[in-house]
Amino acid sequence: MRLWVRGLAKRATAVVLAGWAAGVMPAQACTNILLMAADGTPVYGRTLEYALETQSDVVVVPRNHQFVGTRPNNGPGAKWTSRYAFVGVMSFGQPFVSDGMNEKGLAGGALYFPDFASYTPPAKADPNTALAPWEFLSWVLSNFATVAEVKAALDKAVIVDLPAPMVNFTLPFHFPIHDATGASIVIEPIDGKLKVYDNPTGVLTNSPPFDWHLNNIRNYVKMSPVAADPLKLGGQTFAPFGQGSGLLGIPGDPTPPSRFIRALGYAASAKQQPDGPQTVRLVEHIMNNFDIPIGFIDSAAKGGELEYTQWTSVADLRAKKYYIKGYRDQVLRMVDLASFDLDAKGLRVAPFKVNLTPPPLEFAKP
Repeated sequence: MRLWVRGLAKRATAVVLAGWAAGVMPAQACTNILLMAADGTPVYGRTLEYALETQSDVVVVPRNHQFVGTRPNNGPGAKWTSRYAFVGVMSFGQPFVSDGMNEKGLAGGALYFPDFASYTPPAKADPNTALAPWEFLSWVLSNFATVAEVKAALDKAVIVDLPAPMVNFTLPFHFPIHDATGASIVIEPIDGKLKVYDNPTGVLTNSPPFDWHLNNIRNYVKMSPVAADPLKLGGQTFAPFGQGSGLLGIPGDPTPPSRFIRALGYAASAKQQPDGPQTVRLVEHIMNNFDIPIGFIDSAAKGGELEYTQWTSVADLRAKKYYIKGYRDQVLRMVDLASFDLDAKGLRVAPFKVNLTPPPLEFAKP
């Protein structure tokens, strides 16, 4: 399941960028969870939904890589050198990732956060240190080893309101961050400041803000994976039709509040696995429940594109192994950071190739 990697290639993203420029908004259905194995291994899972082909590549960024951010009018912005190597998914032909994990087991993603993300105006920020929304996650993964380190650095971090190159709008993000100890936070740009929440649930979806989702859990406190007891009325007993009656009323629609509750239900009730590799498979099963097929969310009726789950990632934060599968090829591919030269001079990139033909099942010889 190894990803074959090659030198950095310049791949066209004109279709995606043209769609954004025309005012087509990306999907808003990303889902993030974190599960702990019995041996203490945290495993992170995440889906990425989009309405246009993102032409994603998987990139391994080495230590000491020189990053150059963006200022208004596409001028050179903040500069920094990666302290830690990391693997992630990029869509712009640049090592600014929307999801990833570094060599210390720090992982996270950029999840869509429409109507609530509010960044600092560029005129009010130091252009030598301010980060664009799409640069923030790469800055985190390349600089820090733990959630505690990220939290300590946030008072000096600024994300500015800056449209992505060749795009007519600013990408609204919030960021779930997890580390190899199982610590988890959510970072949200609210009123020009970065608000950070400890995340005991390990779950995040999209809007509204994270504290709203926590309060919404109170609407579902009686949900349980355990079947409900039979009801006795007037001398008669009314038993459930089958298993799952404790979950009657759990939301099944793809809106962010409903997905948050459903993801929390899966994460809280899943039988704990003994180690990382088995928890990777468990997380994969859970994330399958958030897979959106083409056509289920039909924004095309309003002039948009059909949104769908373009890829799902899973990361073993102790073994430093990163897995990914795509919409048209549901086989997990793996990147083992330990197998790379993390002090290499250049990026290593794997195109997200599609194998539409399922491999044949091998039968034992008679």
